[in-house]
Amino acid sequence: MFQIGKTIVSEEIINNDFVCNLSACKGACCVDGDAGAPIEPEETEIMEKIYPKVKPYLREKGIKAIEEQGTYITTENGELETPLIDGADCAYVTFDEKGTALCGIEEAYNKGEIDFKKPVSCHLYPVRTEDYSEFSAVNYHRWQICDDACSLGAELQVPVYKFTKEALIRKYGEDWYKELEKVAEKLKNKQSL
Repeated sequence: MFQIGKTIVSEEIINNDFVCNLSACKGACCVDGDAGAPIEPEETEIMEKIYPKVKPYLREKGIKAIEEQGTYITTENGELETPLIDGADCAYVTFDEKGTALCGIEEAYNKGEIDFKKPVSCHLYPVRTEDYSEFSAVNYHRWQICDDACSLGAELQVPVYKFTKEALIRKYGEDWYKELEKVAEKLKNKQSL
């Protein structure tokens, strides 16, 4: 672990490789699990605002779930998440002709309908962040459905922090990311000795 500003960062985001391999996993992260994607408090208004433009990209089941539960939900623990369809798929998930799960929010973004790519937690994955009163933790999340992404990342030699560069900059800023790159370089040099 190391510190950058008010974040405590796991070296695992430097020492592990990762590149999403949608052709292998078919977007399982959007349909597996028992919870929706985490939503930042400041994203709640955005989710409500963009919904009318995202709606045309969604499946009927997703629209029904969102219209019954809201554009986001608050869990019993007070955490904010995307709603689910029957406790499984994210309500915002769509599928392409090959059966690969895609994000309806990201589809609307890619078509220029909105300027919000997707919740930052989705954009950051496999990096997971958690805010505490004095600092934020930045960790690598392992999930067996991403084994193919780890293999592809290793094959292409792309560390987690490089794969998630755009998302990390979105979350913490350009200066924070430059500091992360310096730490990564120091660790790499130390390991090669």
